[in-house]
Amino acid sequence: METISVRSLQHYLYCPHRWGLLEIDRAWAENYFVVKANAVHERVHSGESFSARGRKRYTDVDVWDDELGLIGKLDCLEESAAGLCIVEYKPTKPKTGIIRHDDAMQLYAQKLCADKLFKTDCTAEIYYADVRKRFAVSFDASFHDELLTLLAQMRSYIAEGRIPDIRKGQKCGGCSMKDMCMPLVTTRRKHESVADCVRRECEL
Repeated sequence: METISVRSLQHYLYCPHRWGLLEIDRAWAENYFVVKANAVHERVHSGESFSARGRKRYTDVDVWDDELGLIGKLDCLEESAAGLCIVEYKPTKPKTGIIRHDDAMQLYAQKLCADKLFKTDCTAEIYYADVRKRFAVSFDASFHDELLTLLAQMRSYIAEGRIPDIRKGQKCGGCSMKDMCMPLVTTRRKHESVADCVRRECEL
């Protein structure tokens, strides 16, 4: 069974096509938003533990679930009298004020791994660096069913070596891969790469 990282799962939910470029084509490009996110995580991922306000914090914590073939890394795991809490750091709070579903699913997968590993029921929160506030995230039964479906889809694409098509309505404005992906190229055939499309148009 192909091992899937929780981060890869989040990429897939954000945009399956972008995920395919990253995971299957091994392509990569950075922009302001990627650099900003990396800077936020670099401040957290020290791999150290420290205490504050009655809580012990562990950073850069590895978690996994062998049964699901999932591996992940927690930005921060807090231990207090109330139990364990996973804290995922994000650079910017969504303008809508609503937690993005791909971020929530990332946290759910992390929680699933941590719960099994530490034999407990962790709570989960997202910390938005721009507003310096934490927000609790809750999950229902639909998350587990969706997770299993997503993992099956991802493993199928990986096995076939096929990059998913660009979704209709996909928002590409802030994507670091936009110039590489060229989502506005409208003459692309189904399952055709950008490079093959350009060669065909140029009759190369």
